[in-house]
Amino acid sequence: MKETPSQTAGPYVHIGCVPRFAGLRGMYDGQDLGAEMITGEVAGTRISFIGAVYDGEGAPVTDAMVEIWQAAPDGTFAPEGFTSWGRQPADAQGAFRFETLKPGAMGAQAPHILVWIVARGIGLGLTTRAYFADEDNSSDPVYQRAGSRAQTLVARAVEGGYHLDIHLQGPKETVFFDV
Repeated sequence: MKETPSQTAGPYVHIGCVPRFAGLRGMYDGQDLGAEMITGEVAGTRISFIGAVYDGEGAPVTDAMVEIWQAAPDGTFAPEGFTSWGRQPADAQGAFRFETLKPGAMGAQAPHILVWIVARGIGLGLTTRAYFADEDNSSDPVYQRAGSRAQTLVARAVEGGYHLDIHLQGPKETVFFDV
């Protein structure tokens, strides 16, 4: 038997996943799923996780949808008041923004955010991680496997949070995982 060919995620991915961004109203009780990660009182450092998605020529990918998955500050998932998951569309500059909590370490893994990207022309979603420049990432086994390209996974500190640009191809290509 042959493998079933994959299909691109777009151009209609926004209609089902982030309908308000696509101009549709009345779905999901007025707010797109994943739009809000902090849903109540929860301990931890609030941060903005921001960035942009670029193609191989450095142009913004304006139809990308970015999902993030992360631990809470205590290293657990989805404590009351925090979903540990978010979804945002890229804007006209390829930019995304999540209001979240800085994650805690999980065992041998340094604090990180798992990032998943889909867009028109991408057959399978791309998975990567965002590590933090102000953490010691050197002993994290996944970070170590990225070798000399590990710096493409490091979000730099900016006022109020962290910034990571994601490059789909080219000389600045972000490390993606085969999952």
